[in-house]
Amino acid sequence: MMAEKNALEIKGVRDGLLVHLDADESWKEQVKRLVTLIDEQREFFRGARLALDVGERAIRRHELGLLQTMLSRRGVTLWAVLSESMTTISTTRKLGLQTALEAPRAVKPEVSETLLRVDEDDDVTPPIDPEEVGTTGVLVKRTLRSGRTVRSGGHVVVLGDVNPGAEIIAGGDVIVWGRLRGLVHAGAHGDESAVVCALDMTPMQLRIAGYIATSPDDKRRKPRPEVAMVRDNRIVVEAWN
Repeated sequence: MMAEKNALEIKGVRDGLLVHLDADESWKEQVKRLVTLIDEQREFFRGARLALDVGERAIRRHELGLLQTMLSRRGVTLWAVLSESMTTISTTRKLGLQTALEAPRAVKPEVSETLLRVDEDDDVTPPIDPEEVGTTGVLVKRTLRSGRTVRSGGHVVVLGDVNPGAEIIAGGDVIVWGRLRGLVHAGAHGDESAVVCALDMTPMQLRIAGYIATSPDDKRRKPRPEVAMVRDNRIVVEAWN
């Protein structure tokens, strides 16, 4: 979809919509133009997944984070930013977004048939031979405190607790190696096969795709590993073995 000069160029790609931003116009004006377009065509953009092509433009973390929030409030997910700027690429990765339209395929390393003699003093690292291609995601190695939000187009793994007031929004699964007491939304793009796992499952609100559940206020309940999933058009919670 193309229009007059200084208008946004939008085209469909496999995972959503790709928006090309004009490098000759300020970032603020481009964001304003994009948000206005979404507001004017809400039905077209409802639930859309956007990737931005910003060329050589250097975008800071607070600038991209603000745009991500503005889009989220309008039911639009920012999942990738394409750029030739290392600043923008770094910013994109810190926010858990992709920097390419397609994840690179895992390449199986060639293994030589030549047998090598290895002495005990030799430091030899064997080649990695992955069995399958993985899925993108975010690993958080700390507790998420109140006010903290983690967003990812893929999976989210937290090695710590998710405190009340913290929020996780993931396109895939959410795994919490600790106490889940905040708000979590797995399968945020509509994936009803997504799951939420935690060592102690007591979230303020739990969402999977379009389904919502809350934890019962049972102080006698003993913490145990559990997994939440969608079954028979509702969220069910079972023991996580």
